[in-house]
Amino acid sequence: MQNYYGSTLNFLNVTTRPGYRDQGLLSAGGHTLRCALGRSGIGIKRGEGDGITPRGQFRLLSAMVRSERVSLRNAGINLHSIDAGDGWCDAPGDRNYNRPVGLPYPASCEKLARDDHLYDIAIVLDINISRRMTVGGSAIFFHLARDDYRATEGCVAISRRDMLWLLPRIGTQTKMLIT
Repeated sequence: MQNYYGSTLNFLNVTTRPGYRDQGLLSAGGHTLRCALGRSGIGIKRGEGDGITPRGQFRLLSAMVRSERVSLRNAGINLHSIDAGDGWCDAPGDRNYNRPVGLPYPASCEKLARDDHLYDIAIVLDINISRRMTVGGSAIFFHLARDDYRATEGCVAISRRDMLWLLPRIGTQTKMLIT
C-alpha cells in the first residue's frame, strides 16, 4: 500500500526508556519518539487492570478519532469517529469483553468520548482481540499521551504532534513490536 508520503512503515518498535519503567521510545521510519507506557512497564499480561504494556508484535487494526477535536486530511489507516455513545467493554466475564459497545452498557466499560484528549486519536491494537482471553486485558490502544507522559493503564501513548506525523505513514500492515 502506498500513501501520500511514500511507503507505509512496516514496524513501530517500542522499548523501555532507560531509567523509566513507565516510559518508552518508539522508533519509526528513522525517527525516535518519546512515549508513555503502562505503570507496570512492559511485560506479560496477568489480567485486567495490571498496568502492564504487553510484550509482543501487534497489528494496527483501525483508528478512532474525535472528529470534532481533530481534523485529519490524510491517514494510512481506516478512521472511525468516536461519538458520545461509544464505549469499550472491560468486564472479563461479559460476552463483549474487549469490544466496542454502545453506552449505556450493563457491564463495566470505558467511555471513549473522554473529557481529556487522550482518545482524540486512538489506534486499536490487535491485543486480545482476535483471540480473547480474560487475562489478556482490554482497551489497550495506541493513543495520545498526557503532556507529562504520565503512565497509562497499559497502552502506548505519544504526543499529538508525533501522532499526526505518524498517521499518514502507517497502515493495517504496520505492526507494533513491543520489547
